[in-house]
Amino acid sequence: MALRARSVIWRRAGRRAEVLGNADDVVRDTGWVFNNVTGEEASLPLFVAQGDEEVQRWFDLMGLTRSDDQQRTLLEIGSGIGRMTAAFTRRYGHVIATDIDPGFLERCRETVSRHGNVARLETAVVDGGRSLLVGDQQADLVFSYITLQHCTPEVALELVRESVRVVRPGGTLALNLRTWSRADLLLWPAGRVAHIIWRFAPRFAERSRLLTRLGWQANRLGPAEVYRHFSTLATGSARVYQPTKRRRTFEMPHGVPVHRLADLHPSHYFIVIDDVRAASTPR
Repeated sequence: MALRARSVIWRRAGRRAEVLGNADDVVRDTGWVFNNVTGEEASLPLFVAQGDEEVQRWFDLMGLTRSDDQQRTLLEIGSGIGRMTAAFTRRYGHVIATDIDPGFLERCRETVSRHGNVARLETAVVDGGRSLLVGDQQADLVFSYITLQHCTPEVALELVRESVRVVRPGGTLALNLRTWSRADLLLWPAGRVAHIIWRFAPRFAERSRLLTRLGWQANRLGPAEVYRHFSTLATGSARVYQPTKRRRTFEMPHGVPVHRLADLHPSHYFIVIDDVRAASTPR
């Protein structure tokens, strides 16, 4: 039931993205999906500026920026309507934006045409929410931010597998996920209730930002679990970034280092893996 409820949320958001006149209208109307801001004060330029700032911050702090990025390819899992994608097309020679809904990708292309370099953009659907319609070994960097938490645990781990498939030998994965926190004592059962409302009364639910944000929370995967799953698929040099507000340091296998990042959501973390080589890829 939870999976069906979440798909309803994204289908309705995608439908709104298709029928609204332009990306500005999408930002103003569907802030309940993208950034929790709606109304006339919301605009596409401000929306993209937020993405620009976050790309700069996370890439600098995690050491993802390289001098040869203009010759490299980035694949983004969960582009939405292009909040970060526009910045990526200014940094990278080729960007592959992927999302579950074609409506998002249509608006993503519009956003990039206005605020990025659309000649560098390619879009691809995430088939069934779990399969990237992209060939093997296409990207030097696979990046995902505030997306995998909206999938079931099984689908999120399947997208980790897909990331390994599409990254080039020696490439990098930088994936943002969400793990358990004390707030989940309330948020998790509230999310189950929101799923029921979304399933049976979606028109009512979409009027509420709270119900939407509760309804799309689908999993809590710790970094150790994600890393163990990755280790069954490939090798690589991993590191984890956790929020400074989280008191207890994540316990990682095999001595994987854990760093702290300010401004990261208390329940979120990044797992970054360099020099990724699938199990069948020779050095």
